[in-house]
Amino acid sequence: MKHQMNAIDIHIATGGRKFDAAGEVVIMLHGSGQNHLTWVLQSRYFAYRGFAVLAPDFPGHGLSGGSPLKSIEAMAAWVIDLMDSLDIKRAILVGHSQGCLVTIEAAASYPDRIQRVALIAGAMAIPVSQQLLDMSDKALAQAISTMISWGHGPTAHMHDNTQPGHSFIGYGNRLMALNNQDALRADLTACNTYTNGPDATKSITQPALCILAENDRMTPLKYGEQMAATIANAEMKVIARAGHMLPAEYPAEVNSALRSFFQQP
Repeated sequence: MKHQMNAIDIHIATGGRKFDAAGEVVIMLHGSGQNHLTWVLQSRYFAYRGFAVLAPDFPGHGLSGGSPLKSIEAMAAWVIDLMDSLDIKRAILVGHSQGCLVTIEAAASYPDRIQRVALIAGAMAIPVSQQLLDMSDKALAQAISTMISWGHGPTAHMHDNTQPGHSFIGYGNRLMALNNQDALRADLTACNTYTNGPDATKSITQPALCILAENDRMTPLKYGEQMAATIANAEMKVIARAGHMLPAEYPAEVNSALRSFFQQP
């Protein structure tokens, strides 16, 4: 659906169902250089199982207008502004990669608005090499190709895709190319400069689920395990052989874990 906020057109995937703010709201937050298509195998699944799903494109990403936001704190505040503009009192947040940092910051800063959190392929900090930052500024296609290669596990590189007829690598490159030219650099810089992750994670009191990938080369498993151990009320699931792009590579396992978590009292 199209939604205007602060005079900017925002695109939000709702899983093919009309959004109802009175329902149990699940907001899915994409990672660096990504957009709502990250959640194509989750948004519809949960929308048709009784949840009010929102998978927004952050400004400057996908089909949303505006300029990319410059910090994780600004992204977290933007999520709350989005909730306010849609009359959402409380929501479940699901974050992937950079979206985990945004989820952590929002849950810590606005605890009365966030019901529970799911953190997929995340960590308390996501440092970015200077080489990748430079590529995102001067050689965008190369930066995208590098991230897509590193972001996928062994099955994706063998073109073993859960969506028949599609290649993870080709799909990922096309997805990232949809964004504003400055989006990836802004996102990577925001991740690289975010330092509040450990303190924010410690302050999370909401129920939390950490879904981690055994072969994650972007947010390695040990850092996800540290994140899970830091949250007071967290459970952890590790998906064997999976790479960083868990929602696409292992959607059945991700959806099953999320559904069980959402249904907990």
